[in-house]
Amino acid sequence: MGVRKAWAVTLSSPVVLFRDQRFVVLDKPTGLAVHAGPAGGGSVEDWFPLLSRRKDGPWLAHRLDADTAGCLVVALRHAALLAAQACFATGSARKTYWAVVDGAVRGEHGTIKAALRRQTSPLGWRMVIDAAGQTAVTDWQVLGRADGLTWLALQPRTGRTHQVRVHCVALGTPILADERYGIRGDGLHLLARSIHLPLDPPVDAIAEPPPHMMAALERCGFRR
Repeated sequence: MGVRKAWAVTLSSPVVLFRDQRFVVLDKPTGLAVHAGPAGGGSVEDWFPLLSRRKDGPWLAHRLDADTAGCLVVALRHAALLAAQACFATGSARKTYWAVVDGAVRGEHGTIKAALRRQTSPLGWRMVIDAAGQTAVTDWQVLGRADGLTWLALQPRTGRTHQVRVHCVALGTPILADERYGIRGDGLHLLARSIHLPLDPPVDAIAEPPPHMMAALERCGFRR
């Protein structure tokens, strides 16, 4: 059973973390795609009529993996979309992820610089580290530890597909329940914890951990 199927979600009203006339930041649940794929099914875009009655928009300002929970920015106006995309393109958007990884990370903080490229096989596709791929840089910091687990904060400086997931593998500690990269389980332990767009006025949002991450986080020292 794949992760998407195991973590199918029933669409209800979206949880809004931030809203003004330009943007909405949603708390995307684990297992919900941001847009409908070839196989169909629910997606964040199904919520768009609830977010705005304008004929133009809304638009996704960026993407999150279906398996990743947390902060997702939706632009309500085209000018806002362009402004947000510029933040992501220039690296001025600040994104922080929380992950619980399998194993003990050496050290307390650091930076991973490992280029990534997409690899396709008869079994599907995945991102792999390859010096000939696209530059990818992630800063990381240990927030807590438990026997066999580490709780990390990760701040990607670049926005490559599956960047945080593959860079955790590069540390020797894949994210819990990341079935694509070798760890079986129910519910990827990865949260888009916060986002900051340095606009005028700025956009700031923080998402709380989803229920399936709580037990592992609390083992590592997290307190509500």
